[in-house]
Amino acid sequence: MENILSVSELNEQIRNLLEAHFDFVWVEGEVSNLRRPASGHVYFTLKDEQSQIRAVIFRPWGYPSRISSREFELEEGMAVVCKARLNLYPPRGEYQLVVDAMEPKGIGALQKAFEQLKARLQAEGLFDSAHKKAIPFLPERIGVITSPTGAVVRDILNITTRRFSSVNILVVPVRVQGREAPNEIIQAIEDLRTLGNVDVAILARGGGTLEDLAAFNDEGVARAIYHSEIPIISAIGHETDFTIADFVSDLRAPTPSAAAELVVPEKEELRTTLIASCLRIMENHRRYLKRHLENLDMLRQRIQEPKRKIADLCLKLDDCLERLKASFGSQTVIRKHLLENLGIRLRHESPLLKIKDGQSSVENLKLNIIAKCTAMMEMLKKQIEAHMSLLHSLSPLAVLERGYSIARSLPQGTIIKKARSVLPGDFVDVKVSSGHFQATVTDIFEE
Repeated sequence: MENILSVSELNEQIRNLLEAHFDFVWVEGEVSNLRRPASGHVYFTLKDEQSQIRAVIFRPWGYPSRISSREFELEEGMAVVCKARLNLYPPRGEYQLVVDAMEPKGIGALQKAFEQLKARLQAEGLFDSAHKKAIPFLPERIGVITSPTGAVVRDILNITTRRFSSVNILVVPVRVQGREAPNEIIQAIEDLRTLGNVDVAILARGGGTLEDLAAFNDEGVARAIYHSEIPIISAIGHETDFTIADFVSDLRAPTPSAAAELVVPEKEELRTTLIASCLRIMENHRRYLKRHLENLDMLRQRIQEPKRKIADLCLKLDDCLERLKASFGSQTVIRKHLLENLGIRLRHESPLLKIKDGQSSVENLKLNIIAKCTAMMEMLKKQIEAHMSLLHSLSPLAVLERGYSIARSLPQGTIIKKARSVLPGDFVDVKVSSGHFQATVTDIFEE
């Protein structure tokens, strides 16, 4: 009970023991629970089939821009080998690995970075054939971006001079290996664009390991090639070597020597082809002239003497005139007879005759209508008189003329049919055949 430690003191002593006993250790495992907070540090768990341990990569050590001599992006589930020191975090009493360097397990970091960059640029469309520019058939000036001291530049110069000695070669010296190489290559591409009179460029380097070719797997170099206005041929390494620059460039040559052969045709071969083409053109022209001269001779034989042709045409014209006159004379007689017949038919079909006939028909119809209307009116008049006599005989006024009268009660005006319908003292109106008068009921007599 005499040596009682606080939790902080115990954690501190444990940390001192761990750091004193474990300097740097190499640990392999699988990355999980990968986190990248705003602080820039990277936290993850390194695990195997049976256990796990926390790990951290602090930003001051350079991650994520660089965690080793070979750049690659840490991914969830990646198997890695870490160089780390063991550390205990006192506030939580947890120990962890502070990673100083890291390599992907089973594949080199440079190869991993190559595959990741290739996949990302391909997804952006930098490798699409639609963006690739055509290589000119016979460039007037060729830019060569390579090391000025290597065998590559000598091979390109020898081959281009042998194939087409008059072509102009502009060598842009750059480093093709090392940390400064990507920036120099990017600047060389920009310098060729600024120069403005270069038709095509060759980006070349000899063979080497993947690390030796790292400058041509740089993202900045790839984007410079993609945005270049000058067509670029990549000629990097051997035929089996592939770099990001090969995928982005407008044409890939398997070797620098092959690039020199692709960029310019062979002068003697062109001369031979040109001579053969000229001979073919001359032979075709000779055949063309011969064929048309033969056609001309044939046409000349078919053409008669102009005067004889004109005389024949004059005779034919006179014959046509005679036939035309005879045709006009007969047609005139025929047309005259036809016109006379039409005149006779027109007189027979004259509207005046039809109008006179129509007027006679109208007068007859008028007389018939008047006679029928008169007879119908007489008949209707007799019918009306008969109906009036019958109506008069049935009229109440005729009854009144025979001495009858109609009595109405006042003031209602109701016809009195029975004696009990009125009372003594009631006023009544009596209608007779010629007028009416009012009377007062004095007595009532019922039969």
